[in-house]
Amino acid sequence: MTQPGIRVTHWTQASSRSVGFVVALLVALIFVPLVAGANTVDRLTTLYLYVILAAMWNALAGYGGLVSVGQQAFVGLGAYAAIKLAAYMSAYPALIIGGLLAGAVSLPISSIVLRLRGGEFAVGMWVVAAIAHLLVILDPTINGETGTSLLALSAFAAETRRAVNYWLSQGAMVVFLGLLFVLLRSRIGAAVQAIRDDEDAAASVGVRVLAIKRLIFVLAAFGCAIAGALWLATAITFQPRTYFGLQWTAYMIFMVIVGGLGRFEGPILGATLFFLVEEIFGAAGVWYLIVLGTTAILFALFAPRGIWGVIEDRYGLRLLPLGYVVSAIDIEGASPPSRTPVRETEGETISSAIKASAQTQLAGSEK
Repeated sequence: MTQPGIRVTHWTQASSRSVGFVVALLVALIFVPLVAGANTVDRLTTLYLYVILAAMWNALAGYGGLVSVGQQAFVGLGAYAAIKLAAYMSAYPALIIGGLLAGAVSLPISSIVLRLRGGEFAVGMWVVAAIAHLLVILDPTINGETGTSLLALSAFAAETRRAVNYWLSQGAMVVFLGLLFVLLRSRIGAAVQAIRDDEDAAASVGVRVLAIKRLIFVLAAFGCAIAGALWLATAITFQPRTYFGLQWTAYMIFMVIVGGLGRFEGPILGATLFFLVEEIFGAAGVWYLIVLGTTAILFALFAPRGIWGVIEDRYGLRLLPLGYVVSAIDIEGASPPSRTPVRETEGETISSAIKASAQTQLAGSEK
């Protein structure tokens, strides 16, 4: 006689295959600058930066519950720091170090803004971005809103500069997505989501709320700062109004909401869709922005889980699961597991998942 059993793992066959496919794809994409045209290389570089921005905002809001409308502060500071450092060192080290220094600025900022909650935090971050913008344009070397250029990049041939920008952007995307994936699959990831769901309850069971929130806040800031520095490498010119503009956060929100808030795959899908829409309709001017805003509102109202959330609900497909995978199996001595459908849980406790799966098995046996 067989008895229902439970097996808890982190992976499914589909997720293992998807990771292998992603690794192979990333390796293949390394060779794009060697075989593709200049336009293709530039556009893919832009896509990689969009993925970084979307993933960082999703980490902050989708997993940490910290809805920010001021992440453009770190985009602008990353580019600004690179401009300043380029006067003392080669351009590309300046870009990387500048992005890291701008991300480090988030540490003292976090001591203030993380004491705010909900709408107060969102407004607080907007104020931080506005102050950073004003301080930058006070720097006489920036020439106010007119801005300046990263002239040190002119020392590199156009083809070399394009390829290096591409590889740095791809590498940064892989590093930040990898860090985020490992972090969210750890106990820290469970703590982050517990804080998002109920901060007071998380604190009552021993979660170090402020330290965990600071970790996710600083990671998101580093990602946005590096993206801002690398965007400067592709654009060369630095105009404060552009780099500190609210449109950066608007783009991040659009990509995350449309792709899937609180899902690891969502920002990647959302960034890809945003990239395609920009390629096709970007020349429409202000109407393009109106369409983006309207689309984001419609998704928030009628499909709050985004496109990837709808796919998960309908097909049970989760390519990169961050939670536990609970499988119902039949146990009879050493008999192999049955082909019982898999239940994947994300943001749930193991015990509740086991209970739910056991109830499903019991209901099936009664029938």
